[in-house]
Amino acid sequence: MSDQSPSIGPAHFMRTIFIGLAVAVVLILAAGAVHGVGPAAIANRFLRLPGHLHAPHLELLAMAPIQIRLHVAAVSTALLVGVALMLGLKGDTLHRTLGWVWVIAMATAAISSLFIHRTNGNFSFLHLFAGWTLIALPMGVFAARKHNVRLHGRTMTGLFVGGLLIAGAAAFLPGRLMWQMVFG
Repeated sequence: MSDQSPSIGPAHFMRTIFIGLAVAVVLILAAGAVHGVGPAAIANRFLRLPGHLHAPHLELLAMAPIQIRLHVAAVSTALLVGVALMLGLKGDTLHRTLGWVWVIAMATAAISSLFIHRTNGNFSFLHLFAGWTLIALPMGVFAARKHNVRLHGRTMTGLFVGGLLIAGAAAFLPGRLMWQMVFG
């Protein structure tokens, strides 16, 4: 992608963030519905959750298995680089370099997540995001190499929203490590 184009702009970026969070809420409501819990009961449960927002307890992450620490590092890198990519100029050398960093971070996050299991040894629905990421990442890179800017942008933005925002929001559900680090 040799031709430079302006960034998506703060308004489009905020709309992308809003869509990602809205989808996360819908998924939480759908999961509740599957278990026979209505939206009011879900909201009530979230309002009555013990805990409060505080500085992260990083010692919990330090005690976590290596695959979780690697996953959190990769996701954190992908999130920071992803925001810079979405707000910066497209098509220049910096975008391409940061893009490769982002692709490697996303692939590392997806692959490392395959080694993270529930306590019963099973996969969770979040592993679907990892599978999709491993399929869509090469598609986005291929689209960029073929100068299909529109497909590249849609694929990578979709991975940012689905793989980072939606799956990331699910990582902060009560009982999970990220919830314990920030709210527990």
